Amino acid sequence: MMPSARPSRVRGSPDLDNSMRAMLLTAPREPLVEERVPIPAVGHGQLLIRVRACGVCRTDLHVRDGELGEPKLPLILGHQIVGTVAAIGDGVDGFREGQRVGVPWLGRACGECRYCLSERENLCDRARFTGYQVDGGYAEYALAEPRFALPLPGSFSDVQVAPLLCAGLIGYRALSMTYDAERLGLYGFGSAAHIIAQVAAFQGRKVFAFTRPGDLKNQDFARSVGAVWAGGSDLAPPEELDAAIIFASAGSLVPRALRAVGKGGIVVCAGIHMSDIPSFPYETLWGERCLRSVANLTRRDGLEFLELAPRVPVHTEVRTYSLAEANDALLDLRNGAVKGALVLTI
Repeated sequence: MMPSARPSRVRGSPDLDNSMRAMLLTAPREPLVEERVPIPAVGHGQLLIRVRACGVCRTDLHVRDGELGEPKLPLILGHQIVGTVAAIGDGVDGFREGQRVGVPWLGRACGECRYCLSERENLCDRARFTGYQVDGGYAEYALAEPRFALPLPGSFSDVQVAPLLCAGLIGYRALSMTYDAERLGLYGFGSAAHIIAQVAAFQGRKVFAFTRPGDLKNQDFARSVGAVWAGGSDLAPPEELDAAIIFASAGSLVPRALRAVGKGGIVVCAGIHMSDIPSFPYETLWGERCLRSVANLTRRDGLEFLELAPRVPVHTEVRTYSLAEANDALLDLRNGAVKGALVLTI
């Protein structure tokens, strides 16, 4: 059980003993363990969120597998949190109890460094991340900083909006880095790609989807959400691309994507973790091709994308799991057994 100060009773909570259910990561590469732990005490400048849904992300797998070093342990995973405000700490304005909010991966930034002061808080050296360095949403309650609790569009249900908080936001930031690219390749057609394919099609772009070789089911799915072509990642697209976004964590896709884009093309690596990129000849990069990464998200990304999503309108393909089924969800995500996004309902 995690150590915590015993909080005052949360208004409206059914947990009369001031405890909550949570799925804990106690050590890397170990299954999550269901426990009852204290509901976290609300400190100055904090919100207590009653979690209603939490998306399951490949980054959760990277943390669980020990591929992202030095997580807080024991840890509650989950950084696509949808919930309602259960309690409001001193010094917090602009929120009311019962208000629905979303809590994304970026959970805290210093607000003082040169990155924060130039609206690049995603690069803050003192940033803290939800479900990695602070406890996340695989639980009945979670703490959040008000600056990173985003208002959610009312047209989306809890389950449908959860994937927008990481898959959607990181995908949107990656998409913005392709500028006005008309022919866009998406490598790895999972939660993020199926959202961004819809946004790109709405913007008038041509989407080319790359899946695991032979994954005909996912290729059909890609075409159903706006892709004009879908094929295996071992294939070349039928047209030269202007840009590509790599959502898969396979570094071997980088030289493939660079070969698929024309001169002046951009390849964006959208994952927080990627396997080693194999060496490739300079000719593959030459011609003013650009390779860049995406790091986290900014609050501006969140506000812009959550305003845009209802206008598309984005439809998230979701499979739901109970909180106790979190290990099953992670396993299905690892195996590519589910199309679209995975969400825990609390």
